Amino acid sequence: MKVLNYRVFLRKEPEGGYTVTVPSLSGCITYGETIDEAVKMAKEAIELYIETLTLHGEDIPIEDNVFETTVAVESNA
Repeated sequence: MKVLNYRVFLRKEPEGGYTVTVPSLSGCITYGETIDEAVKMAKEAIELYIETLTLHGEDIPIEDNVFETTVAVESNA
């Protein structure tokens, strides 16, 4: 069994909790009341997403060649 790693983004919601998105898996979004719960839900969502791709014979996206950085810009907003 191969271990796959995916970046996840957690966004704190105004009404509470965290929305989680997985950029490499289009449409893979979940939610948790706490950061720990959100990360747990993300893992579940990713596993189900990959299982579905496998069942349909589709390629599983991997992040082997993904690089990440932060870009700062000035704004008058």
